[in-house]
Amino acid sequence: MNDVTRSKLLSLLLRHKPEEAGLTLGEGGWVSVDDLLAGLQRLGKPMTHADIDRLVRTSDKQRFTLSEDGKMIRAAQGHSVDVEMNHMPAIPITDLYHGTAHRFLDAILASGLAPMSRQHVHLSSDVETAVRVGQRHGRPVVLRVDAERMHADGYVFFRADNGVWLTNAVPAGYLDQISN
Repeated sequence: MNDVTRSKLLSLLLRHKPEEAGLTLGEGGWVSVDDLLAGLQRLGKPMTHADIDRLVRTSDKQRFTLSEDGKMIRAAQGHSVDVEMNHMPAIPITDLYHGTAHRFLDAILASGLAPMSRQHVHLSSDVETAVRVGQRHGRPVVLRVDAERMHADGYVFFRADNGVWLTNAVPAGYLDQISN
């Protein structure tokens, strides 16, 4: 199994289907590395502590976080399972960005951004990241989110361990298309 496959498997287990490996995510989405390794072994997809350390350290998207003592791991964000991440509210930068596929644009501009199957809407602090995210779903389009105005209007933002900005929803009135 290569590292891309390993990373996707960890994302599946730590964000969407922990029960497939017999895992229960604790407060903050944490699970013990030993329990994760035992679950992977049960699935016939064994990994080592060194594999986990390497995946956390070298992931370009920084999807995973290890506790300071290296005994616990969690996905930084993107959960579809109900888990309280305990992110502290944060004051966003003036503009944030959301990358999506062009085919979703009309619906988004009409009704805004919703978390869909996830717990939060994911936003980036730069256009380049938003373009990369949008490319995963088709021809990319980037939307600017007036985060400063949203925050002033009482919307709450969080910042995940990996720098991704999170909020519950973005109403259409706070969105502008900046690329197509």
